[in-house]
Amino acid sequence: MDDGFRGLSLTNTLTRSKAEFRPRDWRIGGVAEADRRVRMYVCGPTVYDFAHIGNARPVIVFDVLFRLLRHLYGEAVVVYARNITDVDDKINARAVRDHPALPLNEAIARVTQGTTAQFHKDVAALGCLPPTHEPRATAFVTPRADGLPDMVTMIETLIARGHAYPAGGEVLFDVHSMPAYGALSHRKLDEQQAGARVAVEAHKRNAADFVLWKLSSDEEPGWDSPWGRGRPGWHIECSVMSAAYLGEVFDIHGGGLDLIFPHHENEIAQSCCAHGTEEMAEVWMHNGFLQVEGRKMSKSEGNFVTIADVLETEKVGGRRWPGEAVRLLMMKTHYREPIDFTLAKLEEAVRELDRWERLARAAGTVEPGVADEAFLAALSDDLAISAAIARIHQLFDAGDVPGALASLSLLGIHPIREAVLDAGLEARIAERLERLKAKDFAAADAIRAELTEQGIMLKDGKDPISGERVTTWELKR
Repeated sequence: MDDGFRGLSLTNTLTRSKAEFRPRDWRIGGVAEADRRVRMYVCGPTVYDFAHIGNARPVIVFDVLFRLLRHLYGEAVVVYARNITDVDDKINARAVRDHPALPLNEAIARVTQGTTAQFHKDVAALGCLPPTHEPRATAFVTPRADGLPDMVTMIETLIARGHAYPAGGEVLFDVHSMPAYGALSHRKLDEQQAGARVAVEAHKRNAADFVLWKLSSDEEPGWDSPWGRGRPGWHIECSVMSAAYLGEVFDIHGGGLDLIFPHHENEIAQSCCAHGTEEMAEVWMHNGFLQVEGRKMSKSEGNFVTIADVLETEKVGGRRWPGEAVRLLMMKTHYREPIDFTLAKLEEAVRELDRWERLARAAGTVEPGVADEAFLAALSDDLAISAAIARIHQLFDAGDVPGALASLSLLGIHPIREAVLDAGLEARIAERLERLKAKDFAAADAIRAELTEQGIMLKDGKDPISGERVTTWELKR
């Protein structure tokens, strides 16, 4: 009998232990084989600004897990949802700051459209697959025509079941209504109360009660609700959108360590109490923090780096870095450990990628074969990617280039840079030479820049016999 185990073990933040992963649909019974799914939810970006390099880490970590799950269970079986938070007070503030002449709703749309587009561009450059579903919070605030869950209805359910209450212009979740509150973060309510440094707000029953709904002024975005025109609190959106696409209880929930409390703790409280379930997700996974050059990343420290800074400008080390180098750097530290993002590590990643390409080309092999079993075993041991990469080095050294390339492909890394070796490339190089002969240096420089963007580096020289100018080229990262 197939119990769903494929050799994968994962560390569960909820139990603080590593265990074999067996998806619910294989265990609970009554699910036809053709209908079985592996379901994963990861908290996505709040699109008030460009994503910073710390935001890249969970995207890459859970992209590797997504790829591994697809390899183990089949691409059509794995459902991965990652949300976009496009309603938030930080977004409102940014909209007012950047577009003061526009109506707020229009200004918010300008901000979120631009930052979301940049996020998609960034994560694609990092080699990440798009999730199966990418719901936006604003599309799930009020009841939907398709009947999928929405925030207003879930809040109404929580009130009806005695887990939430309106007070002071807000709707608050009553943490004392859920005895298991604090299980994920291992925080006890009485300890939280005793350690609180601020007085309990007059309208709250308990200091730890959190906002589900808050009223909006005329100048703020809002939706009509039974409690007045307002907007949702931060936590409710993930409870709703995960249920919409993955069901009331699903397999894996991921995010950064900073989300364990209060965000993920509050998600569990909302979801379990609204659905009458004992759990929201069976496995909770959290990646470690990121610092830059040995220091916590912050604007005040002067080391705040966006993904776009690394990939598209020369702000880091005086050059633009390939997304695959950033991806490799991130993967060489275990996902649960803190990571130090440094220039030296970027340079090391580029050298490693270059070495793999040289070995593959020297072997005359650029097509992947089958992923190596020892590599898969390492990767399946709680995403021990550094051990998996060590195995890739062994494969290259042993001459198993197809196996090495297939294993790298499963990590989302493709070290062979394919150039367009056709008449089009040769024609552009020839055109540039003609522009140089005609002393049209601006046009020649534009062609060089165009080819550089494609990773093709030109080198000018002289033919040793004729003395005429010639141009050779090579691929560069």
